[in-house]
Amino acid sequence: MAEMSNVLTWTLVSKCPIPADIEDLLVEGEVATAAYRTLRDSAVFTNKRLIIRDSQGLTGKKIEIYSLPYSSINMWSTENAGKFLDFNAEVELWTRAGHIKINLQKGVDIREFDKLIANALLK
Repeated sequence: MAEMSNVLTWTLVSKCPIPADIEDLLVEGEVATAAYRTLRDSAVFTNKRLIIRDSQGLTGKKIEIYSLPYSSINMWSTENAGKFLDFNAEVELWTRAGHIKINLQKGVDIREFDKLIANALLK
């Protein structure tokens, strides 16, 4: 497996309905459980992995899909300023493929997000 020299970084803006076309990506027995809007597309939690769809280019017609199986996550951390001045929060994932950083804007509940990861990894 190739090593990732840079840290992958995504920003999640708010929770959103699960996109209808995500069904085309799911394998047998896989179920989408939550979705978040990114700056240009979406991130979807399933019972098996995290799927990030990243539209690219000026038109957004080219789409790159990242698929992170929960089994590849070794550790995670969450960081926020508390409820009073919590304008953004940060999640870091350490995986077999490298380090991933997810920025959560004010519209995303850090504790709900943390629980999604915990339920996926610890059950």
